[in-house]
Amino acid sequence: MASTLCCRASLLVSSNATRRRFHLVASFSTLSSSSSSYLKTGCVQSLPFVRLLRSKFSIRAPDKTVPAVKMEASSNNVPSIVVYVTVPNRDAGRKLADSIVKEKLAACVNIVPGVESVYEWEGKVNRDPEELLIIKTRQSLLPALTEHVKANHEYDVPEVIALPIGGGSVEYLEWLKNSTRE
Repeated sequence: MASTLCCRASLLVSSNATRRRFHLVASFSTLSSSSSSYLKTGCVQSLPFVRLLRSKFSIRAPDKTVPAVKMEASSNNVPSIVVYVTVPNRDAGRKLADSIVKEKLAACVNIVPGVESVYEWEGKVNRDPEELLIIKTRQSLLPALTEHVKANHEYDVPEVIALPIGGGSVEYLEWLKNSTRE
């Protein structure tokens, strides 16, 4: 999974909207830099801003690190996750994103164009253009979201990968809670 995120991140950097997507790429690169075996692949090292990220966010030099933003304890927020789902094209992404938000299975879905996926399916290595949905929701909604994606996705085995949100803006997390069903 890490190499897939790295390759997807490097594709995002080459797009015309690099500044707009920098936060997404930086997140992938920061996450990936914690794995030494991952760095040996050369994928993250080839990104032009990795040295800057390491100097600003390196965990090796505690005096130069940016303190982690922990999720503040509040009765107004709930355990939340980010879910990745790939789709074959823009129309499929919009249709699925709209239905997810309409059903209140997520507060927000970002549609990231220009992703290329390399994967093995039925014994053959494939390379396909895709779009990535980045879905922000409650952890408790993951089973319902997964079933919704399976029922409304054209792939036989759609990607549904969830990552915990360990911190962030209290106001955003409250909005996420209030924008989703219980």
